Amino acid sequence: MKNRQPLRISILPWQNRLKAYPTAIIMLLLLSCSVGWAQTDTKSPANPELEDTLSTLTKFTKLRSSLEAQVKEIERQLRSSPSDSEKKELESDLQKQQMELNTLKNNFIEIASGIGFSAISNKEEASFDLQKEMLSLMEPVVREMKRMTSDVRKKSDLREEATFYRNRIPQAKEAIKNVSALIEKSKDRALTANLKDVYDSWSGHVTSMESKLQALELQLNRIESAETSFADSSQIYLKSFFQKRGLYLTQAMLVVVAILVLSRLSHALIMRVVPGYRQEHRSFRIRLLDLIHRMITIALTILGPMVVFYVAEDWVLFSLGILLLLGAAWTLRTAVPRYWHQIRIYLNIGSVREGERIFMEGLPWWVKKIDIFTLLENPDAGISQRIAIENLVDLKSRPVRGDEPWFPCRKEDWVLLNDGVRGKVVGISHEFVELVERGGAHKTYLTQDFLGLAPRNLSIDFRIKETIGVSYDLQAISTNQMLQILKAHLLRNIEAEGYLPDLIQLNVEFQAANTSSLDLVVIADFKGVQAPLYNRLRRAIQRWCVDACTENDWEIPFTQLTLHNRTPG
Repeated sequence: MKNRQPLRISILPWQNRLKAYPTAIIMLLLLSCSVGWAQTDTKSPANPELEDTLSTLTKFTKLRSSLEAQVKEIERQLRSSPSDSEKKELESDLQKQQMELNTLKNNFIEIASGIGFSAISNKEEASFDLQKEMLSLMEPVVREMKRMTSDVRKKSDLREEATFYRNRIPQAKEAIKNVSALIEKSKDRALTANLKDVYDSWSGHVTSMESKLQALELQLNRIESAETSFADSSQIYLKSFFQKRGLYLTQAMLVVVAILVLSRLSHALIMRVVPGYRQEHRSFRIRLLDLIHRMITIALTILGPMVVFYVAEDWVLFSLGILLLLGAAWTLRTAVPRYWHQIRIYLNIGSVREGERIFMEGLPWWVKKIDIFTLLENPDAGISQRIAIENLVDLKSRPVRGDEPWFPCRKEDWVLLNDGVRGKVVGISHEFVELVERGGAHKTYLTQDFLGLAPRNLSIDFRIKETIGVSYDLQAISTNQMLQILKAHLLRNIEAEGYLPDLIQLNVEFQAANTSSLDLVVIADFKGVQAPLYNRLRRAIQRWCVDACTENDWEIPFTQLTLHNRTPG
């Protein structure tokens, strides 16, 4: 425990009181035994507390008589004193003695009656002054800092004063030199006498300043020889600080640990006792209970060390803690609305709710679980992330519909991009999508770039459309008979090469009458298992069409270019 300030019955300096009143210390020790006398039965003659109180009051009476005698003696000396300075000193002593006597009278009344007049007669109307209260909180910290920097400040003051004298001494010597020159040239005896007086005055002044400067330099040399380096002095101060307050800091840490352990145990008990606490989507009441538990834990964790410092009466640590709390509160004052939004989200009544869909970082996410750290998932991409609840404040969720896409593909799907790249998706993350092409080459895209290329997912079902042109000589059969023959030929080859089980449908249609050919289009729909052979099937359909033209003697025209030569007239 810290040293307590003793109850003072005198306002004289301790040195004067020890000389004048050797019994004062004894009475102060006895005073603690008499406080509870007012609550006892005063009619009981055998009460030991009553006897102690009477003994203390008897000594107070003797001390009062002695003080009154001293007051009368000072008044007598004051009336007979011829010196003004002595009268001022005696008046000061008289005032102190009278204040001492008044204090002694008040203490006598309070001990005898158990209560003082001021407790029932004086009505205090203390006005609240925020600035004064803040300064009182900072006083122990400032006092500790002053004590820590006392040597540095003393050294700085000595240097400043020494610099003052170093600058003034040459000026004073110059003044002496000027006066000495005047004395040598003066022929008037009276003037010379006055100049000598000035000379003596300046000489004494210089001698005094030089002696003071010498004393200051001596003090500086002693301080500099005794001082240590900044690192050593800091180490010494920190060692002293923790030697004095290490016990209290350790107790504060133990209190914090105990609060956290009790909080964890109570949370486990709540999880077992409260029904529905472990459910994936908790109700509003469960969330409110959990929020209250967390807030109580935080409050106790903050107040626990402060209680330790208060009980230990370490006002430096207590004031530091108060100032830190005030600084944190002042810093967070503008964040209160944002914390309110976070609390609403935590209670699942805010702009983002569990089980709904949000759009963040260019991707849709399913809000799986809202907590201090919220869990988000993208079901199709197979990725998830944990983000702090504060990151959800500016977002807005909406209910999920069953037919909504989450990502254009999944791992192991084959996709075709607008840049012509076709490959199997082997990796999806928040940042990258990795494809492997036929032949084993890997290609990596930023996720946003990948989505910007509008990937076509071939692993579900896909369609191939291939065009072939025939000569205008076959115009008569190009819209009916030729289509049937070509379709039958394609079916036979598809079956022969083992693609028929994965063929969904096959159509051959007349597409357009082109400039040099009649174009036919082959439309083939396949299942997604054939996605790795997408380009192979395209080439095969072209090959089968050429074979059909060869087999049926259908001419495949080529583009003709006619040049017209103009003869100049």
